Amino acid sequence: MKQEAFIAQHQLQWETLERWLDAGGKKGDGPAAAPIPPDDIPRLYRQVCNHLALARERQYSALLMDRLNGLVLRAHQRLHGARAGLSMDGLNYIRSGFPRAIRAEWRLVALSALLMLGPYGAMMAAVRLKPDAAFLMMAPSQLAQFEAMYSPGNRALGPAREADTDVAMFGFYIRNNIGLDFQCFATGLLLGLGSIFFLVYNGLMFGTVEGHLVNAGLAHTFYGFVVGHSALELTAAIFAGAAGLKIGFAWLAPGRRPRLESLKEAARKAVRIMYGTAAMTLMAAFVEAFWSSQVDVPFGLKLAFGGAMAALLLAYFLLAGRGPGDVHAG
Repeated sequence: MKQEAFIAQHQLQWETLERWLDAGGKKGDGPAAAPIPPDDIPRLYRQVCNHLALARERQYSALLMDRLNGLVLRAHQRLHGARAGLSMDGLNYIRSGFPRAIRAEWRLVALSALLMLGPYGAMMAAVRLKPDAAFLMMAPSQLAQFEAMYSPGNRALGPAREADTDVAMFGFYIRNNIGLDFQCFATGLLLGLGSIFFLVYNGLMFGTVEGHLVNAGLAHTFYGFVVGHSALELTAAIFAGAAGLKIGFAWLAPGRRPRLESLKEAARKAVRIMYGTAAMTLMAAFVEAFWSSQVDVPFGLKLAFGGAMAALLLAYFLLAGRGPGDVHAG
């Protein structure tokens, strides 16, 4: 094919890609031209790449190859540069944005921790001193189920298995942990009362179970199961509660701003907390499924792993994102 015919055949595609690039890679290129569907851009880019290869093979003019080469380079940078930007945003969030978001709301995080861990410790102490106190929170049949879960003779520790594989249990734990976080977060819309209720309620339940299992002589298997993932799981629930309280208090006490504006701002900050909380929940479920339930791992090693995990979390939220270059990152 002669060069003139080649140009005439593909000129419209090149001009379309040029207009998209000149418009900054936006979905449309202005009111005077028809919008370019975003899904068409990758296909158009591949077509122009093919045109450049044909032009080289057929030894068309240097002017034409320069034009096509420039188009391909600009489109490549636009398409893959945007993806790299998204990846960098995610890395910046993990590196500094998430811990800074938590530190910015430290008062709510402390309140959420107090609401959960206070009843947790009080109930555990009450059950240890008065074992019958466990029946205030759970029926005897429920407590018996927990005893069966942590029996030393089980082939795997933890909640009764609804599936035969660790991978399937990974999904079960994700669903279970997300349910806990969702309760503590979403019910914050009820003026914060829902978050308060679920933080206190779950704290009481955790304390009841722990106190009862220790009384039953199952401390070794119980702590062997929970020590690896409890720092991640409980901290994530506390953060979810803090995010819920953020929304509830913004609705309850908007200050001098309109209530809706206050709620939008609080929701934006709460969602930034929940991104990291979801990642922590996923990690907790992974540890719970593939590590905590293993009966062959020595108890001391599980304790060391749990301690290291708690220390890493503490260091991350206290120290990460404090560098000079982190002020505007994340």
